[in-house]
Amino acid sequence: MEQSHVSALQLKHAGLERQIAEEMSRPAPDHAIVQALKKRKLRIKEELTHF
Repeated sequence: MEQSHVSALQLKHAGLERQIAEEMSRPAPDHAIVQALKKRKLRIKEELTHF
């Protein structure tokens, strides 16, 4: 069960990383969106360190 949870978190982390890269590649990235995505990514990373 823990392994599937870790895998799900890793997938979410990778997805957020992709979304951040996508937003940053736009001509005028929305920094509020980028900041929110980075916060979510950090929370997931912190949760991953507990496993």
